[in-house]
Amino acid sequence: MFKSIWRGIKRIWRPFIVVVVTVVVIGVIYMTQVKRDAQIKGFLAGFANQKQTVSTVTAGTDEWQPTMNAVGTFRAVNGAELALESAGVVESINFKSGDDVEAGAMLLHLRADDDEAHLHSLEAVSELAQVTYDRDERQLKAQAISQATLDIDAANLKNDKAQVAQQKALIDKKTLRAPFAGHLGIRSIDLGQYLAAGTTVVTLQALDPIFLDFYLPQQALDEIKVGQKVAVKVDTYADKSFTGEISAISPKVDAASRNVQVRATLRNPDHLLLPGMYASIDINTGAPQHYVTLPSTAIAFNPYGSTVFLVDDQGKDDKGQPKLVARQSFVTTGPARGDQISVLKGVNEGETVVTAGQNKLHNGSGLVINNSVQPTAEANPNPKDQ
Repeated sequence: MFKSIWRGIKRIWRPFIVVVVTVVVIGVIYMTQVKRDAQIKGFLAGFANQKQTVSTVTAGTDEWQPTMNAVGTFRAVNGAELALESAGVVESINFKSGDDVEAGAMLLHLRADDDEAHLHSLEAVSELAQVTYDRDERQLKAQAISQATLDIDAANLKNDKAQVAQQKALIDKKTLRAPFAGHLGIRSIDLGQYLAAGTTVVTLQALDPIFLDFYLPQQALDEIKVGQKVAVKVDTYADKSFTGEISAISPKVDAASRNVQVRATLRNPDHLLLPGMYASIDINTGAPQHYVTLPSTAIAFNPYGSTVFLVDDQGKDDKGQPKLVARQSFVTTGPARGDQISVLKGVNEGETVVTAGQNKLHNGSGLVINNSVQPTAEANPNPKDQ
């Protein structure tokens, strides 16, 4: 009987015990989670209140000259790969590689013995035709011959003189002369070599002055004109700057790129600039402008807008230390120049702007300023290979 009663009691209390145990376990887990959340919140609060070390700069104004930039290629005022129209064997070479020559200077002569002998034969025939014509002209005055005979003599004389001139022209094609004054390149032929017609002998380039061809977008047509000054830099001479002026503007805009070709002319007395070299061109346009300028590292460019962090001085904290706080500000940027960028709106002259370390900031972050290392802010940066 007692066993039956005990079994009944167990059947009644077993669910109750399970419920109690479950509630106790859930309570323990809940208290543990609450304690952990409190610890995390405390840690985050401490981190949020922790001062962040940043570098800063005071925003100042600078005078900027609006410029247009382009990349161009140098071209000789006159340049040619010299060759002969006739074939033959090289008899004489009258230049050295790298010489400066005047217009008309003889550079090379091909063997022309056969052609010269044929010329002498034609000259003899022409002289005979001249004698015949002179004699028949006297005889016509004495009415010893007809006018028709004299006309035939005149035609023969003209034909013989034309053949002489033709042969002289053929012989002249055996001689290579400089078509203009300039600087010779490296010769590519040798004495005694047989040259086919059209074989390049040497390049000749007129180097002073020299052209610089480049392209600008069609929007620039309103800001450039013939005679306008240009500044030119070549990486071959990193410390040198060359000046020239616009000498021609193409009257046609390329339909594919919507760019217009522009040509500048530069003096090149030392022959430092060579055809085929590329150069960067700066063209000053308009009056100088005053902009608030910052290092480009100070600007955070985001899809929703560009921002900077300003430093607000809120006096002293409880420990008597300067209380500096970050404040985010949206900005409107303008033209860039090297490592510098202009700010049209959002930053005033004299305000302190964070230049490094802003990725760990938010509005109200405490700040510690350390300007021992500053980002570069050069108008014309010139990085060096190391």
